Amino acid sequence: MVDAGEREVRVSSADRVIFPATEHTAEVTKLDVVRYYLSVADGIMRALRCRPTTLERWPKGVHPGIVLSTRERGGGDAFFQKRIPKGAPDYVETARIAFPSGRHADEICPTEIAVVAWAAQMGTITFHPWPVRREDVDHPDELRIDLDPQPGTDFDDAVRVAATARKLLDDLGYVGFPKTSGGRGVHIYVRIEPRWTFTDVRHAAIAFGRELERRLPGEVTTKWWKEERGKRIFVDYNQNARDRTIASAYSIRPKPGAPVSAPVTWDELPHVAPEDFTVATMPARFEEVGDRHAAIDDIAHSLEPLLEMYERDEAGDMPYPPDYPKMPGEPKRVQPSRDRDRPK
Repeated sequence: MVDAGEREVRVSSADRVIFPATEHTAEVTKLDVVRYYLSVADGIMRALRCRPTTLERWPKGVHPGIVLSTRERGGGDAFFQKRIPKGAPDYVETARIAFPSGRHADEICPTEIAVVAWAAQMGTITFHPWPVRREDVDHPDELRIDLDPQPGTDFDDAVRVAATARKLLDDLGYVGFPKTSGGRGVHIYVRIEPRWTFTDVRHAAIAFGRELERRLPGEVTTKWWKEERGKRIFVDYNQNARDRTIASAYSIRPKPGAPVSAPVTWDELPHVAPEDFTVATMPARFEEVGDRHAAIDDIAHSLEPLLEMYERDEAGDMPYPPDYPKMPGEPKRVQPSRDRDRPK
């Protein structure tokens, strides 16, 4: 039994190995995972509180060769759970969300740290919150800038692009909060007023990415098709589409050594490496410096500047992910090398 806020949570099979030991890291058990999340309680709750959240569950541990699936497709050794599991405690609350297909789901909606501890006891490694609160699930309160290194680029390249992104945010009058992705990428979050649709927020991300392309020609791309991206940092605008989520701040990533997605300051970002932040190292850092995103809710910005940039851009909309229905204003969703109508 572990203390989780005002509740006790039972951890079964507490000594089950979730992350095997590596050359540089010790093994991580299920109890270690639960205790990790309790050690960063204020931070993980700031990232998840009242947000519909998909659970990335690895109940048998993180091992090479395991392929993630969705619960709707039969589950497996590791899967994304988008609906509240049967038998969840009565303190686990939900929020109803709608997918692009029109289907609905009641996703867990963390309201207290015991929910996080329970989810970790159920094998959850990573939390994927929607950019909305349950009071209004159709109007995001967060713009997410995902800087994704493509083959031939790395974390240092993403950090260099993030520096220019910070200048762009300053020009817009926005306050951005960076974090490591837990891999090679960098994420930047901007709180916005919950007045716009998912489509609007996605358009704002497209405008932001295109402006980064102009400021860093040859280093940044918004091209959706991988064959067009080259050795550049991809601004994944579709992470702002409905039902697309990013691993939350403080979430553990299913990679050797149990790295975590770590909030950092802008001044820290050029001097850190993703492997600096793990289940083993983050608790001490959190105790020393607290939550680097503690001020993220202090101000919410208007999307109007970015939406005006989007409207001025003659390029228009860009492709949605392949599992989406055809969206209004979307260009042809065909890989360029297979587009018979494209000029040669």
